[in-house]
Amino acid sequence: MRRFVLPIITLAAMLCSLSVQAQHNREYYFWMGRSLMMRSDYREAIRTLNTLLRVDEDAYEAYFLRGIAKYNLDDLIGAEADFSTAIEQNPVFTNAYTYRAITRSRLGNYDDALGDFREAIELRPDRPGPYYSRGVTRLLNRQFDEAIEDFNTFILYEKKVSEAYLNRGICYLYLKDTLQAYENFDTAIRTNRENPDGYNRRGSLLMEQKRYAEAEADFDKAVSCDSTYVVSFFNRALVYSDTNRPMKALGDFDRVLSIDSTNAITYFNRAIVRAQIGDYHHSLEDFDRLADYVPDNVLVFYNRANVHAQLGNAQQAVADYSRAIELYPDFANAYINRSFMRAALNDMRGARSDRTVADKKIAAYKARLKSDSTYSIYADTAQRFDRLLSFDSKFSGAVKLDRLARGETGGREPALLPMFGFTLMKPDTAAVATQTYAYRSQRADDFIGRVGNPLLTITAERSNIDTDSLPSVDRAVAERIKRGDTEWTTLFERGVTQALIKQYTSSVTSYTSAIDANPANPFLYMNRATTRAEMIDFISSIDNSYRRISIDSDPANRLDGGHRRTYDYEEAIEDMNKAIKLYADYPYFWYNRANLQALSGRLPEAFADYSRAIELNPSFAEAYYNRGLVQIFMKDTRKGILDISKAGELGIERAYEVLKNYSQIKHE
Repeated sequence: MRRFVLPIITLAAMLCSLSVQAQHNREYYFWMGRSLMMRSDYREAIRTLNTLLRVDEDAYEAYFLRGIAKYNLDDLIGAEADFSTAIEQNPVFTNAYTYRAITRSRLGNYDDALGDFREAIELRPDRPGPYYSRGVTRLLNRQFDEAIEDFNTFILYEKKVSEAYLNRGICYLYLKDTLQAYENFDTAIRTNRENPDGYNRRGSLLMEQKRYAEAEADFDKAVSCDSTYVVSFFNRALVYSDTNRPMKALGDFDRVLSIDSTNAITYFNRAIVRAQIGDYHHSLEDFDRLADYVPDNVLVFYNRANVHAQLGNAQQAVADYSRAIELYPDFANAYINRSFMRAALNDMRGARSDRTVADKKIAAYKARLKSDSTYSIYADTAQRFDRLLSFDSKFSGAVKLDRLARGETGGREPALLPMFGFTLMKPDTAAVATQTYAYRSQRADDFIGRVGNPLLTITAERSNIDTDSLPSVDRAVAERIKRGDTEWTTLFERGVTQALIKQYTSSVTSYTSAIDANPANPFLYMNRATTRAEMIDFISSIDNSYRRISIDSDPANRLDGGHRRTYDYEEAIEDMNKAIKLYADYPYFWYNRANLQALSGRLPEAFADYSRAIELNPSFAEAYYNRGLVQIFMKDTRKGILDISKAGELGIERAYEVLKNYSQIKHE
């Protein structure tokens, strides 16, 4: 998918003109600003237009052009502000509505973007551009039928824009009409035979249909169109792998890594293929790199354990299976394989224990499958976990803002600091926010006192209680309930202990029972929200990893044609909405909802919630840090860095790692 309108600068320059009564200096600065933009010298254009606006602050065309310059410098928030000023000064300025809509869509603010498109189309219904751009926005907003209508209208005016056919084809893929999708991709290719996107889209569809020879031909053509387009090589490698040509697959994976040396998915796939052909030592090298690159991904440790097992490294295999189990305690396969490795080490007691645990989990998840298909991934013990992953698979055990700062951070993308919740911590090292600036609330203190567990505290940190002792802590609470203690406080404690041993479904059930008994307590909703969010991260990281969903290297355009289940954070967000309604002055509630908004792609809403959290607690270091990351992701780098700097000042040590990576960036 390409940018929303083509070409943005040329069109803007054509549509802007000065009044014949304008002063000479106004004409000169406007002409200079427009000329600089035509040469793509956006920074100098902004300086020139700033001079014009000092001379004539009512020159709405100058705000419009400056907004376009900022847009092309990825200062989306600044661009939106300039387009808004142009609209305030000229309420019938069609192009300002169009480009503000495009900017808002890039920011993920689809509702307001669609409102702007409606205004632009009502003002000038004969212009095709807004229909195309609105179609893209509707596609991103998953309004597929409406998007098709917009692309249809655009194509009536413009029949030679291949991107319109590509995007319409994507809509049909989402609607599971593969025949219409194929026809649109085919038309896109005939419209522009030099565009690799068309071949990649059609090739991916053919690959899903196991029409490998045709798919390979399309990827070959895509490579010939653009030899630096890594997705073409990646997808062709998948075809080679599926058709039992591992050496060719490795060659294409090598080519991807020569262009993008930080691509974790490619290292993972190369490691799998190397293991499949018996090149275990080189496979381990790739997995070792990944263990550092994505240290919380269960698939990395599980598959590295399998390689160690093939090499006879039983001790290392047990360690990696144990790490996989720590990350994903419901992983029956890991227990089964660790059982074999422990038997090889003559640890027969440990081997029997692992097999017993695995059998119990298999039985429990198969029983659960009968009533709730959402968790079928847990029950599928026959599922293979060594399959190749798609280019845009979710491949992280940590919460990350996708693509944030890639390149400037050596490939390791800064992660959002996690949500706050009540958990059990040893009192000597319990961490509450940042120690120096911990936020105290009498209402929260009273809640802790009411529960009565001296280890209970609110924090964003992991529990420091030894992992091996957590099951016994959980069993103790379970025994109290079994003896008839069904107070909401006890049910809440069980929710906490179940979450600590990653029994997420049972944890949510316990919190729900506590809420039923005490529906006016906001802290119960907070913990249920954090557990739901953590559960979603685990389910999606396992379940979605094996879907070949993408042909587009731009994560902003990651629209797949697969049939995977989707995961969202709406239930968790609704829990935080209830918590805020019950206790609106608690900054941790706003912070948690901001995290969930960010994970849902609603970055402007996340920014607003982080800002509210900071208003309530001006020393909220984690909120400054996360708001900074969100602003950087929205291309407002300068303000983002200011926030991250403030977070470092307040005690977030990792803030300085981010600042170091941006130290060479110049800001306006």
